[in-house]
Amino acid sequence: MGTVGLSFGSPTSGAGFNVSSTVAEIVGNLQNVETPWKNQLTSLESQDSVISSLGTLFSNLSNDMSSLTDFQGVLAQKEGSSSDTGVLELTAASSSATAGTHTVVVNNLAQTSSGYLDSVADASDALSGSMTIELGNGTTENIVIGAAPATPAANTIYTGSGKNTLANIASALNSANLGLTANVLADSSGSRLSIVSGASGKSGQLSVTSALTDSNNVTTANPVGTLNYNVGVDGKDASLTIDGVPLTSASNTASNLIPGVTFQLLAPSTLQSGNTQESIQVVIANDNAGVESTVNQFVNDYNSLIGAINTQEGHDSSGNPEPLFGSPTLSLLQQQLLGSLNRKNPGGSFDSLSSTTNATLSGSITLSLAGGIPLYYSGAAGTAAQASFGSLAPINNAADTLSGSITIAVGGAAAQTINIGDSSTPDTLAGLAQAINLAGIGVSAQVESNATSSWLSLTSNTSGKAGTLTVNSSVADTTPQTIQVPSSAGINSLAGLADAINSSLCGATAAVITANGNSTLTLTSEVEGSNGALTVTSALDSSTPAPLDYSETASYTDSTPDIGALGDVAASGDTLSGSLTIQVGSGTAETIVIGAAPSQPAANTIYTGSGADTLSDVMDAINSLSGVFATPNQDSTGITLTSAADGAAGALTVTSHIVDTGSPNITELNYNASSDIGSLTTLGISVNNDGSLTFDAGALDSLLNTDYASVNGFFQNANSWGQTFNNILTGAGTGSSTGILSLAKTSNSRIESTLNANISREQGLIAAEQSSLTLELNQANEMMQQLPTELEGMNQLYSAITGYNQNR
Repeated sequence: MGTVGLSFGSPTSGAGFNVSSTVAEIVGNLQNVETPWKNQLTSLESQDSVISSLGTLFSNLSNDMSSLTDFQGVLAQKEGSSSDTGVLELTAASSSATAGTHTVVVNNLAQTSSGYLDSVADASDALSGSMTIELGNGTTENIVIGAAPATPAANTIYTGSGKNTLANIASALNSANLGLTANVLADSSGSRLSIVSGASGKSGQLSVTSALTDSNNVTTANPVGTLNYNVGVDGKDASLTIDGVPLTSASNTASNLIPGVTFQLLAPSTLQSGNTQESIQVVIANDNAGVESTVNQFVNDYNSLIGAINTQEGHDSSGNPEPLFGSPTLSLLQQQLLGSLNRKNPGGSFDSLSSTTNATLSGSITLSLAGGIPLYYSGAAGTAAQASFGSLAPINNAADTLSGSITIAVGGAAAQTINIGDSSTPDTLAGLAQAINLAGIGVSAQVESNATSSWLSLTSNTSGKAGTLTVNSSVADTTPQTIQVPSSAGINSLAGLADAINSSLCGATAAVITANGNSTLTLTSEVEGSNGALTVTSALDSSTPAPLDYSETASYTDSTPDIGALGDVAASGDTLSGSLTIQVGSGTAETIVIGAAPSQPAANTIYTGSGADTLSDVMDAINSLSGVFATPNQDSTGITLTSAADGAAGALTVTSHIVDTGSPNITELNYNASSDIGSLTTLGISVNNDGSLTFDAGALDSLLNTDYASVNGFFQNANSWGQTFNNILTGAGTGSSTGILSLAKTSNSRIESTLNANISREQGLIAAEQSSLTLELNQANEMMQQLPTELEGMNQLYSAITGYNQNR
C-alpha cells in the first residue's frame, strides 16, 4: 500500500488545507485492497455470461434431439395424398399410420336419415294426437301433444299444456336430446315439421309413425286432417373398397379404415370407360422432409455450440484471453461431445435382466453379418534379407465358408485377382491358399492355426523391393458364429457373455449397460453400412432364483398376535440360500443366515449350518429365537410366523432375502434388433477437423427412402446413439444440477459470494476509517486556521510586557 503525506503549505498562513481531497486520497489508497477482488469478480461474471450462452446452445441442441428421440416426434409424423381430391381428401395421418400406397374405390357416400310431416296451411294451427319415433339405437319414443298426466308413460314426451303447434312439437323433440334435430320449414305452400337424424348411416335410420291431426286441414281425401310422415332420405352407410376389401362407414369422415388415417369422402368414384369406377390412389408417406429439416437444424445448432466452445480457446480482437480460456470446463465439454458423436450405435440388445438378482444364463447365440466378417490384410514390407509377408485377419474355424476375392501384386508385376467360389477356388481358407499357390503369382500361401483361430499367411517368393506384396482383400467369412453359454471358462452371466463375444471373431462388439436397476447386453456391428447389418438368433435362457417374500396375513390387536407368511417354494425340499431378519416389537433384530457359520460369526446372527438349506431348516432356526413361532403352511411350501405376544409388543418386522435356488424362474432371453446404422456417417453427417459437422441431405434422403426403420431405431431404440447422446446433452448443460456447465456455474457462484462478502466487509472498514479521518482532519484544519490569530495575540502580549513593538 502506498503512503499519503499531508501538505499544509505555510502553517502560519491561516489558509489550512483541503480536507475532502486529502480524505479522498487516503481512502483511494485503502480501496486498492479491493482491486484484485473486483478484478476477479469481473472475470467470474464474464465467465457466467459465457456459461449461460453455452447453456442456451446446449438447450437448443437438446430440443433438436428430443424431437428426433420422441416416439411422437418428427420421425413418427406422416403425410398423405389422394389422386382425386374431388372424391377423397385426406385430413389426418397419425403416428400409428404405416407408410404405403392404398387403392380406394368409393361406391356411394353415407346418407343421413330425414323426413317430414304433411304441410299445414298455417303454422299456428292447433294440432292434436301423437307421433312415434323409432331411433337408430332401437329405442322408441312417443310424442304426445298436451300436458303430462300425474303418472307419465314411459318413453313418452309431452309438449305441455296449450303447446300444440308445429313449433311446440319441434321444441319438445329438441329438448329431449333424442339424437335428432327438428325444425319447422315454411314456404308458399305451407309449413312442415322436418326431422333429421343426428347420426349418419344405417345406425341413424329413423322410423316415424304419425297420428297427429290438424282440424283446420280436413279435406275430402283426408277427412280427419291426419299429418302423415314422409321419408325424405334413408340412412345409408358409405360403401367403398380399400385394396380390394369391401368396407362400410357410417360417416363420410372415415377414421382408421386405413389404420391411423382419417379421410373425407366427398363423392362416389366417377365411372370410366367400360363402366368401371375410378380407383383413387391414397399414399401415406413418412415425413422425410421434416426429418431432414430437423437433422439439418441439429447440425446447425451443434456447429453453433462447438463454434462457441472453440472461440473460448482463443483471444478476443483486442488480444485479451476469452473468459473461459484455459478452463477445464471447455476440455470436458469437448471430450463429451466429440466422444458421443463418434460413439457406435448398437445393432440391437437382449432383454434386460434385473441387476439385483443372481441370474445365470444358459444356451447359445448365433451371429452373422449381412456381408460376412471382412478379412482385411495386414503385412510388412520386405528387406534385402527378408521377404515381404503378411496375413488375412483370423477366423474362428478354418472350415468356415468364405466369399469375395483377393487381389495380389508382387513388386511391379501385374496384379492378379482370385475369386472365391469359382471352379478352381474352394470357399475355405485351405481352398484359397491352394488357389493362390497354383496361380503362379510369386507368393506362397498357407493356413496357420492356434488354439482359438486360423488365418491365411502370405509370403513373397522374392526378397527386397522387387518382392513387395500389395494385397487388396474383399474376402469375408460368411459362416454364422455360435457362442455357447456357459462358456468354456464356465462364465454364465451377462458380463461373461459379453467377454465371450468380444474375444470371439464374430464381427460384433458387446457391452453391458446398467441403468435403473436393470442390465442389458448390447451388440454393435464392427462393419459400417448395410454389409454390417447384424442377424442374431438367441437360444438363451435366464435362470433366476425365486424370492421367498414375507407378507403380513393378520395384523395384531390388543388381544391378538401379529401373523405373517414366508414363501412359497416350488417343492418343500428345494435348496434355499440367503438370509432372513426378524425383529419382535422394539427388541433386537436377529438375522438367520442359510449355511455354515464363518470362523468369526456376526453378532445377533444364527446360521442354519452346513447343508442345512431347506425350508424345514429355516423353520428350525426361527423357532430357536424367542418371541416368534414358525409352523409349516398347509402344503409345507411356506412358513407361518406367529408372534408370541399380543399387541404392539409382539409386532413382527421381517425382511426376507431368501431365494429358492432349487426351482428357479426360467425365461427366454430374446434379442431385439435395433438399427443397421452404425454411426452418424451413414446418415450423411461427417465430423470436420475443428469438431464441426457437415451434413449431406441427399445421403439422408436416400437412406430414409430405403431404410426408414433403421433411422428411427438409430435415434429412438433403447441404448441407441440418439437416446445416449440426448442424455449426455441433458447432463452436460445447465438443465441438470450435476451437468458440467451447472457445476462450473455453481463453483463460480460460491467464489463470487466470498468475494462480494470480502468487498462488503472492506468497504465497511473503509467507510468507518473515512468518517474518523474526516473528523480528525477537520479538527486539525480548524486549529491551523486559528493559528495566525493566536500568534497575533501572543505578539501583543509580548509587546505589552516588554514594551517592544516589532512593527515600529
